[in-house]
Amino acid sequence: MQVIALYMLFQYNRFHEAAFMNVSGEVTGRISRQYNNVEYYFNLKKTNDQLVVENQRLRNLLRQDFLVNDTSHTLVVDSIKVDSIEQYRRYFYYPAKVINNSVTAQNNYITISRGTAQGLGKDMAVVSPSGIVGTIVNVSPNMATVMSLLHRNSRVSASLLKTGETGSIEWDGKNPQELTFKNIPKSVQIKVGDSVVTSRYSTFPAGEMVGVITHIGEQKESNFYLLTVKPSTNFYNVQFVYAVKNLQKEEQDAIEKATQKQE
Repeated sequence: MQVIALYMLFQYNRFHEAAFMNVSGEVTGRISRQYNNVEYYFNLKKTNDQLVVENQRLRNLLRQDFLVNDTSHTLVVDSIKVDSIEQYRRYFYYPAKVINNSVTAQNNYITISRGTAQGLGKDMAVVSPSGIVGTIVNVSPNMATVMSLLHRNSRVSASLLKTGETGSIEWDGKNPQELTFKNIPKSVQIKVGDSVVTSRYSTFPAGEMVGVITHIGEQKESNFYLLTVKPSTNFYNVQFVYAVKNLQKEEQDAIEKATQKQE
């Protein structure tokens, strides 16, 4: 009877009907908003996977990942095109999910869920969306282990973004947020906050972010700085990475070995 009375009140009284519609609309809106939030949360994985695929596609269109061989004719660098036959491509990116990671040991490794069956091989570089991660040292059909940048034996050729001087990035096994940048001469003008990127002599594609300089020190009885670099990759929270295949590595290795045999 109470329900019937309320129904008649809201049905035949315009003021009460308007008030009821206003309240019911607000309640319905709140419920719909909460439902959308819950639905969005459960769709985050799908959204993240879509972003990874999209980033892979965009990385494989980067202009600097194509290298045209020198010829006897004039080379116009800015005419390089991403063609369907991939004649000049140098690097190709494979997305992979991190399934294991360590940062507290002196020799840290990362395991990714991609292997030889999905195109990976030893000595391939691994990068994250924010910077370099490490180098693949072991591969199985469906997994690979990466020697992290936070490894005592890790050596990466890097250069100053501003001036181009090249040195070596290493890790002393202490602080995961501090790398050591060596072999930069004291004649170079350096400031805290300068960016460090991979050099053209590195296993990594040139220009990948390594980190920023946080401290400028000097090696005693030496003409070189001893620089501290904060890595751009957050090794405490690496979830997705890209393994980088150098499509011209075999040719480069072959000619370099042949040259060494001639000595």
